[in-house]
Amino acid sequence: MPPLPTYTATRYVQPLREGGSLPAVVETDGGGLFVVKFRGAGQGAKVLVAELIVGLLARALGFRVPELAVVDVPDRFGRSEPDPEIQDLLKASHGVNVGLRYLDGAFNFDALAARELVTPEFAARLVWLDAFVTNPDRTHRNPNLLVWQGAPWLIDHGAALYAHHDWASVDEARTRTAFPLVRDHVLLAQAGDLEAADRDMAARLDGALVDEVLDALPDVLLTDAVGGASFATGDEARARYRAYLTARLAAPRPFLDEALAARERQRRQPPRPMSARR
Repeated sequence: MPPLPTYTATRYVQPLREGGSLPAVVETDGGGLFVVKFRGAGQGAKVLVAELIVGLLARALGFRVPELAVVDVPDRFGRSEPDPEIQDLLKASHGVNVGLRYLDGAFNFDALAARELVTPEFAARLVWLDAFVTNPDRTHRNPNLLVWQGAPWLIDHGAALYAHHDWASVDEARTRTAFPLVRDHVLLAQAGDLEAADRDMAARLDGALVDEVLDALPDVLLTDAVGGASFATGDEARARYRAYLTARLAAPRPFLDEALAARERQRRQPPRPMSARR
């Protein structure tokens, strides 16, 4: 896996006031426009670590993910920004941050309007991936999918891998959790053969791929004290993530059984009546 490209932020273009992390469209030196997630926001660098791990895994497994990059925020960046909240955020984010390529003209995914873009195989594979990485943020209310150039693209994985916010309490049971929140997945009802997806994805997502993904992460994010970093070195952090991910991959995978059961429950529910038009 090639190293992540690195760009320097040159102009703060526009805030994206979605959620609590205040990402923004940022122009970079030679790299064009990126949606930048800032290290000084919310729960700190761990959100950016999850963004990179899940995004890189998804891309390696064949999903469309906007180009991921390291975006350096220099000390002088954003000094002319009039919003004091944004100024404070940028001051707390000097140095390494994470950017996703800005997809100009993309629009938000709607499960009904874009239904023809989602095959049962795609839905099954995405349900499996999100259950594996414990991603609670792919719901009807907030699918974190964009449609661009006639295809669905995966975005916003900072809420995944939430066990890493409290490594000290992550025992075997929490590592192997079945992830009941899969019941709310936006594509669960459309998912085809989940067991076939499980066989394919687990075979492709081996220890070597996990190592490649973790090796691509900058040490400064893995050891950042903001958000409660637990590790003195990047290699120590990588070893903990590697142990967690490989343990979740080990058969049998409880999250697969949970997804199968949740889909069956959902399919047995009677359809909701259409509300009368006024």
